[in-house]
Amino acid sequence: QVQLVESGGGLVQAGGSLRLSCAASGISFGPYVVAWFRQAPGKQRELVARIGSVYGTHYLDSVKGRFTISRDNAKNTAYLRMNNLEPEDTAVYYCNIPDVAWGQGTQVTVSS
Repeated sequence: QVQLVESGGGLVQAGGSLRLSCAASGISFGPYVVAWFRQAPGKQRELVARIGSVYGTHYLDSVKGRFTISRDNAKNTAYLRMNNLEPEDTAVYYCNIPDVAWGQGTQVTVSS
């Protein structure tokens, strides 16, 4: 059974940074696309960033230049580095391998 476990969320002041991790088990995720989504209260879940199996990244316009997605296939782990955080980034962040699995989510709260 494939499992994705996120970690690294928390409370941070505006302008601060966090790094989220997504550890995969039950799968060798090297060949797969990995994505980060987020969902704020009362809003739809939205794609934040996506990274291909080898290269190729895509970002939500509002996070470009502030967030960086990366992966370490040897560790079966993906990361989302978030810099210059804004209160609007407050949400539950989810790791996803399309058509395979979702993580349980990790809360990110940015105070103004």
